[in-house]
Amino acid sequence: MAADNNLRAEVINKALNKSKFKNVQVTVANGVVKLTGTVDVFDTKEDADKRVHRVKGVTGVDNEIQIAGPDVPDAELQSKLVKAIQYDRVGYGTTAFNAIAVQVQGGVVTLSGHAFGPVDADSAVAVAANTKGVKDVVNDIQVDPLSPMDNRIRIAAFRAIYGFPSLNKYAIDPGKPIRISVQNGNVTLYGVVDSQADKDAAGIRANTVSGVFHVTNNLVVANGSNEK
Repeated sequence: MAADNNLRAEVINKALNKSKFKNVQVTVANGVVKLTGTVDVFDTKEDADKRVHRVKGVTGVDNEIQIAGPDVPDAELQSKLVKAIQYDRVGYGTTAFNAIAVQVQGGVVTLSGHAFGPVDADSAVAVAANTKGVKDVVNDIQVDPLSPMDNRIRIAAFRAIYGFPSLNKYAIDPGKPIRISVQNGNVTLYGVVDSQADKDAAGIRANTVSGVFHVTNNLVVANGSNEK
C-alpha cells in the first residue's frame, strides 16, 4: 500500500505536473496506474500514457482518460482534418509528395495513403491528435522510400507536371491538388483536377520522366468521372 501511495505521488507530482493534466485522476494498485478524468485533445491522453510509463516502478498503465467537449459530427471533423493535413508541412517542400487520406467514424480518425517520409507522416498524425473532437487516431500511413533514385524521380516528376503550361495553375495553391507518390520507381498521382485533359496531361508528363517504371493515374476530375 505504501509503495503504491508513493508511486501515485510520483506520477502526479513528476509525470503529470502540467496544467493540461489538471483534470486527470490517478489511482495505483500493485504498480498498475489507472488514469481517469478528461483532457482537451487525444494527443494529451497519449502524452499522459507515455509519461506515466516512464516512471520507475510502474508495471502497467490502464488509460481510461476521456476526451472532453461535445462530440463533433464525423463529416465536419473529416472536412476540417482533410484541409488541415493538405496544408500541413507547407513551406518544407514536401507537400506535393504527400497523399494522405482521412476517414472519421465515431470520432475515430483513420489516416491512410502515402507520406514522403516519417516526419511528414508523424506530422499528419499530430495534426489529427491535436484536433478537438478526435477520440482516437489510427495510423495506417505508408511511408514512401527515400532512396536517391526515388527522390530524383519525385523532383523530376514535379517539374514535368507543374512546369507544363496547362498544369502550372495547380502550383498557385500551396496545398497542391496533384500529389506525386513514388515507390521504387513507380509513380502514383493523387488529387483533384479540373478536367480530363488535365488528368491525361499529368499522366503523360509523369511518364516522360527517366527511370519511371510505371505510372498509376488516380487523379479525380472535379464533377466528372474518375477514369484510369
